[in-house]
Amino acid sequence: MELRQLEYLVAIAEEGGFGRAAQRLHVVQSAVSQQVARLERELGVALFHRGGRAARPTPAGEQLLPKARAALAAVAVVTETAAALAAGSGGTLRLGSSRAFTGRVHRALDRLADQAPQVRVEVRQETRRARLEGVRSAALDAALIRGEEPSPGLEFAPLWDDPLLVAVPATHPLAELERLGPADLAGLPVRLAPREHNPAFHDLVLGALRRAGAEPPAGPPFTSLQGTLTALAADAAAGAPSWTVFDAPDPLPQTRRIALRPWDGPPSTAYLVRRAGPGPGTLPALLRALTES
Repeated sequence: MELRQLEYLVAIAEEGGFGRAAQRLHVVQSAVSQQVARLERELGVALFHRGGRAARPTPAGEQLLPKARAALAAVAVVTETAAALAAGSGGTLRLGSSRAFTGRVHRALDRLADQAPQVRVEVRQETRRARLEGVRSAALDAALIRGEEPSPGLEFAPLWDDPLLVAVPATHPLAELERLGPADLAGLPVRLAPREHNPAFHDLVLGALRRAGAEPPAGPPFTSLQGTLTALAADAAAGAPSWTVFDAPDPLPQTRRIALRPWDGPPSTAYLVRRAGPGPGTLPALLRALTES
């Protein structure tokens, strides 16, 4: 297996065809086709459905794509880190974050202190929208974000997957189940923040529900975690039960009126967002520390 084969795999999936992938990579289409065919023979699985001018990943291709992206990102980290060390790069990195990432960020900073003490990081807690705008405007060097969304000029590097939790009233029959999936929750109103506040998370949850054939009615909007759980319990007591889903915080909220169950659906992926093109030479060291923490 060669790195260029993984590059071709990712490019075809993102561009939707062999020809467009070849244009993006500045190679001839036959080279892309030959390398992917070699990779398929080596792995023993078909990676793409071929038909007309389009190419869609097979189930095997879908499963391999995240691994291919992670491998390419790891190579980029090694290359950029070596270049930064050779150049003696220093300076302070400005990282946008939120309280949800506090534990992971502290562990990454501890790792950086051991592995790359010349890298200094200034952490700024901002809303999701402010983090994205901060990276785009160069007010931030990078930001931690849950969920990917189309953002011209920005690059999203996947870091880790986090499980989600479902909250339902403790008195509701659903609270008797050990796990709750999209199909289980089909008939109960769901509390989500407006899509413009977090498009990626909104689409993750509603997409999972729709794939399960579920179209739950919209409940009151999600505000803060504590406020939403309090309202959920109060509304259930008044005969209007609903549910919500969220990234598991540390520590978990404690209340006898709410049952928290693992979400039996897709996880939430955390990304490091940066501007496209060359960035600070010390950024790869931070990316590696976050990935390993």
